[in-house]
Amino acid sequence: MAAPEWQQSSDIAQQVVKPMGFETPGESFPGSAFYYLADQPNLPATASGRPVDGAKLALRPSTGRLDTSPVANPLHFAGTATDRLRAQQCLTLAIYYEAANEPDAGQRAVAQVVLNRVAHPNYPNTVCGVVFQGSERTTGCQFSFTCDGSLARKPARQWWDRAAKVARAALAGAVYAPAGLATHYHTVQIHPYWADSLATVGTIGAHRFYRWRGAAGTAAAFSDFYRGGEPLAAPHPRSVVNTPDPADPLALARAYEAALKQTARAAPAAQRAPEAETRSAEALPALAGSGQVREEYARSGQWLREP
Repeated sequence: MAAPEWQQSSDIAQQVVKPMGFETPGESFPGSAFYYLADQPNLPATASGRPVDGAKLALRPSTGRLDTSPVANPLHFAGTATDRLRAQQCLTLAIYYEAANEPDAGQRAVAQVVLNRVAHPNYPNTVCGVVFQGSERTTGCQFSFTCDGSLARKPARQWWDRAAKVARAALAGAVYAPAGLATHYHTVQIHPYWADSLATVGTIGAHRFYRWRGAAGTAAAFSDFYRGGEPLAAPHPRSVVNTPDPADPLALARAYEAALKQTARAAPAAQRAPEAETRSAEALPALAGSGQVREEYARSGQWLREP
């Protein structure tokens, strides 16, 4: 051992460690070490009554409030190589045109909203279907860049590559927990009519995020599995007639609640046709009724009158 290292080891050995109270003879009793444990931090409880994991809270950005909403499940990609390329293209488009200049947190939150919609039955079950939903309309498209002419602006390579990196991670199963089960967002400069009807998740980057109240916003509602089948990564042909927005958040929430109640009702008992009742009854053989005993056995169990 080299001299400097030997000297350092000697100094450490000479240091005296002061024992704690429960380690000192005569100053402890059985179980006294319990009173030297650090107190558990007072963490808020969730709706289930269980405390929030402090490690998970540390991952959430500072939004001015403590959000304890559920976290989305990771996307399990299934499909062809073409599906993956199209999903990558559509998700990168959404991240770039919605949050190109935002920090990573803002871009990941936008990607999470897209994937949350893919998992919800109220929306298309593909990434491109979600991103370009309503793009055939002049107004009312779900992501404004798909119908306001933004796609005519050529992306900057540096920012495009950054958005593509976030998209690849999300499609590979990365979940951005602070976004929770958010399905809607808007920039902090505006306040759309539907904002007050939804539950606020928080502000991340330049956007404020929301999830549905009630059954539509619970983790159980995000039940659709991704199966591929991606459409073209392009806007839909422009419609001549501007029909009402089919993805209005208030209308979707009401439709989901109504469908849930409909499926929860007990199904009526199946009614059989008269001929089915006749066929289902098996023809039983004509057996002797109760009490009909054959004559030779009529005196069974009686004493013989003559030995």
